[in-house]
Amino acid sequence: MSPVKVFGSAPFTNVVRVLLCLEEVGADYEIVDVDFGDREHKGPDHLARNPFGQVPAFQDGDLMLFESRAICRYILRKHRATDEANLLREGDPSESAVVDAWLDVEALRYEPSVHAVFVQRRVVPALGGEPDERVIAESIARLRETLAVYEARLEATRGYLAGGEVSLADLSHFPYTRYFMEMPYAVPVFGAYPRVTAWWERLLTRPSVRKVAAMMSGGEG
Repeated sequence: MSPVKVFGSAPFTNVVRVLLCLEEVGADYEIVDVDFGDREHKGPDHLARNPFGQVPAFQDGDLMLFESRAICRYILRKHRATDEANLLREGDPSESAVVDAWLDVEALRYEPSVHAVFVQRRVVPALGGEPDERVIAESIARLRETLAVYEARLEATRGYLAGGEVSLADLSHFPYTRYFMEMPYAVPVFGAYPRVTAWWERLLTRPSVRKVAAMMSGGEG
């Protein structure tokens, strides 16, 4: 069987999410770089893969997908070989629904806050601008509200967001959190929530996370 293809490079957060799932299921894959400097992402070949001109795009045989969370769900359904990789809790509608609920929280509440900080701290200066401290402060305040909910949830589950075992709902937080933890806000924000901090540290011990983190930094994992 030919390896699946992931179009986009490892430093991109949404590509990271897909790579984590591929590593979790042990699937063979090939990363195909998309040159943003040459605007390859807006060229006809890539737009045929992802009509929004973004990364990732994903190919498995005749199937072409875009949107990282949809790709992750497909990978975990199609390529899962063991029960340990059942990160969607397939087979149990109640548990699967809980995973979906916390995936929605990550996408709609958590990521917008950390993404806004990332843009102000990393993207705006790279483009020659000055970070908007008001946007950063407001985003950090919203993030604190979300993490307070996480803290209570993790006290109840004593493990992960969707229950006692890791799921896609947890791993989906990794890409932007990895970058957020390099910023000066990380220690005071996460330090206020010990269960959230412990949850994050547990995620960092996973082989898939360690490998993809190295890839994000330019290593081979």
